[in-house]
Amino acid sequence: MSDSKKPAENGVADGAASDAPRPGARLSLALLLAINLFNYIDRQVLSAVVPDLRSHFFGAGAEPPGAFVQFLLDGLGRLLGSDPHNAVIGLLAMIFIVSYMLTAPLFALLKTKRWWIIAGGVALWSLASGATGLASSFGLLLLTRCFVGIGEAAYGPIAPTVISDLYPVKSRGSVMSWFYLAIPVGSALGFVLGGVVGSYWGWQWAFFVVVPPGIVLALLCLFMREPARGQTEAGDGAQHGFSRKDLRELVANPSYVLDTLGMALMTFAIGGIAFWMPLYITEYRGAGNLAEVNTIFGSILVVSGLAGTLTGGWLADRLRPRYSGSYFLVSGVAMLVGMPLCLSIPFVPFPWAWLCIFGACFCLFFNTGPTNTILANVTRPSLRASAFALNILVIHALGDVISPLVLGAITDVTGTMDLAIMIVAILVGAGGLLWLWGARYLERDTEAATKSVES
Repeated sequence: MSDSKKPAENGVADGAASDAPRPGARLSLALLLAINLFNYIDRQVLSAVVPDLRSHFFGAGAEPPGAFVQFLLDGLGRLLGSDPHNAVIGLLAMIFIVSYMLTAPLFALLKTKRWWIIAGGVALWSLASGATGLASSFGLLLLTRCFVGIGEAAYGPIAPTVISDLYPVKSRGSVMSWFYLAIPVGSALGFVLGGVVGSYWGWQWAFFVVVPPGIVLALLCLFMREPARGQTEAGDGAQHGFSRKDLRELVANPSYVLDTLGMALMTFAIGGIAFWMPLYITEYRGAGNLAEVNTIFGSILVVSGLAGTLTGGWLADRLRPRYSGSYFLVSGVAMLVGMPLCLSIPFVPFPWAWLCIFGACFCLFFNTGPTNTILANVTRPSLRASAFALNILVIHALGDVISPLVLGAITDVTGTMDLAIMIVAILVGAGGLLWLWGARYLERDTEAATKSVES
């Protein structure tokens, strides 16, 4: 039998992409969604108890900080010329994201089974979250958050590639939106869980309760079937090492570059808002106690996140036959609508300000599915894991690595968080403009990625 007549593996014909989800796709998506849910629960439990952590480690009667933490306090105090405790608390988010973004590319290059990598990552971050509750000093707290980041790095760049190998291009936007529903829902549950558990049993138990579900999910990953790379597209999807040629290919891809830069600005906004919003509302706006605010904010994240994420993915897929750049268009327009809503938060009194927060969150979540679909569609399968890993590195380095620290420092200097919120709003608008710019390139870059696996 000649090569041109030879059946392709997994039932996918040579030179043609599969138009249907692959066997086991729904089960894999369900498990990955559940893992992503606890991924964001573990992240935002920390944000929910930020005021408790600040009081426990730096409040009246707290143990004197160790030499390393005192060094951080002295250095930031000299730099800011004011009390640096908000900035130091912001380092908890920063150290998590730094470890996450630096190790994600390493996990993306591993050639072992992807489900095994995911299992190891879930187990590590779950155990590290439990260790956060055991931390007896702020230095140990920083160390445990570092290991949470490493665990999540084993999952972040891998999971979207598994989904891409199970679902074809035409339905990938909607599927990615379902997967990324875990961001608002998990974040909301993290705020509610942290606020309720922390108020009744102490902030430590907010971290303890997330350990058992994570271990169970890690064990389930060991029984999942590994999908062939690139099986929903034509050609060879085998994973290769990441070379300078691959880097040049991604940098020369305008859809990839503009998508990544826009996502970096969005990540700055979401990271800063999520970390500081409960403290901003309780202490700087006086709109309720911490448990109440976490419950309301969590509810807003659930409703706005579900509605925004699903609507964004559905609308982008629906408009794709008519507008080739639909994934960029719906994302860019949503960000531009969200800018004035975010900008109005410091000026609108509560409870009406909750409506502005809801609208801003809805617009930020609207682009979650489309922007990640762009990454999958404009990169060839053999480069996709590395492309997602590089995206993670860039968006976090320019985004939520620095935003909690920057917004905390601005607050320390000005004595209010209003200016920080307004800066976030401006960056939201800038991200929208970048995505509208990318719309003109999307069809060309998607076709180029498809042709690269056909040749």
